[in-house]
Amino acid sequence: MLVREKVPKSFCTTHEAAQILGVTIRTIQLWAENGMLACWKTEGGHRRIPRASIDRLLCHRPAAEAIGAPPLAADEAASPLRILVAEDEPTLLRLYRLQLARWPIKPLVTTASNGIETLVRLGIDRPDLLIADLNMPAMDGFQMLRTLRRMPEMDDLEIVVVTGLSAAEIAAGGLPAGMPVLEKPIPFDELERMASALAIHLGRKTPLSGGR
Repeated sequence: MLVREKVPKSFCTTHEAAQILGVTIRTIQLWAENGMLACWKTEGGHRRIPRASIDRLLCHRPAAEAIGAPPLAADEAASPLRILVAEDEPTLLRLYRLQLARWPIKPLVTTASNGIETLVRLGIDRPDLLIADLNMPAMDGFQMLRTLRRMPEMDDLEIVVVTGLSAAEIAAGGLPAGMPVLEKPIPFDELERMASALAIHLGRKTPLSGGR
């Protein structure tokens, strides 16, 4: 009897893509709408996503050991505050890491260098706080934040903008309403106050509290 070797599919449904990438189906839909994932629609209106496009997006996912961020704990309150920093200047990213590592709450910090990478990391890491620059390559902070406003699963994400742009430039860029904006040079004291208050509000583990 001839046994045929199973050939892997060259495309996935949105549900399958969500399982592979570890995000929600809505996140996959938004990534497709923004061109982060290639896709086409069947006659019935269902999205089909090339496996090659998924594999390319997976390349944006550094291993957890490389970024120093373990998976989310089963008991969310037992894990430290998770912070994602979006900034395109490598020197400033290093400064963020050094300064945030000194905070008493000891947050888990990941970084992204443009808007596209930020959206990928948000869907995967689910941070509690996003610190975002506005002037970034590929996809700038304005477009990234407008995209976030269309992602209901990110409604609980706290966002603060840290930028060197002027008030006029920010207004012209179309920043979504209600987002706190801090000016560069980076005001680490103010960021620490905001992050500490958020950690207390969420009941997150700190060296002093030891969790709950």
